[in-house]
Amino acid sequence: MRFSSFSLEKKLWNDGFSLVAGVDEVGRGAWAGPVLAAAVIFPANVRLGFRLADSKKLSPGRREELAENIKERALFWSISQSDAVFIEEKGISPATEQAMRLALEDLRESPDFVLVDYLKLSSWPLDRQNPVKFGDQISNSIAAASILAKVIRDNLMRELGKQYPEYGFEAHKGYGTKFHQEMIREHGLCELHREKFIPESLLLPLREDS
Repeated sequence: MRFSSFSLEKKLWNDGFSLVAGVDEVGRGAWAGPVLAAAVIFPANVRLGFRLADSKKLSPGRREELAENIKERALFWSISQSDAVFIEEKGISPATEQAMRLALEDLRESPDFVLVDYLKLSSWPLDRQNPVKFGDQISNSIAAASILAKVIRDNLMRELGKQYPEYGFEAHKGYGTKFHQEMIREHGLCELHREKFIPESLLLPLREDS
């Protein structure tokens, strides 16, 4: 497993950017539920005492443990989301941008510089951001945001699974698994679904039956 580091952050801290935020999202490819973004600022030159990595490479239990460690060691952190209705109306890219922008705005202090996982934020000054390819494998701040976003969205989907027990959101978190497809065929769509993400082969029989 590739672990992230503070190499990017250290260069920025040395250049006088004391509040460096890492930003990442989760849920872009899901068929249901929100896209959720997290922003994390660590104290300059912090020593974590634990190692971070891309949230997708970690077990659920390890993500939960690290999420608590991150909250304890972060200077500031925040979470925001764009729901399925906004995603359907505006598209996934504007929804992701909105979630990331709101996460940054919700931090107790505005960052001096933002490290973003891959994406460029049109709502943030270009000279104060760095879109980092595979950022959650490189930057500790982005990896921390990735872990928080994943843990909080997974927990949210478990809660939504209780409200919509027929779909099994607690198991697949809204992604297009075989079981999720079967449940859509059996029960149709609910208000959490993003219709534009779902293959026409699944939607056509539903429309014919309506």
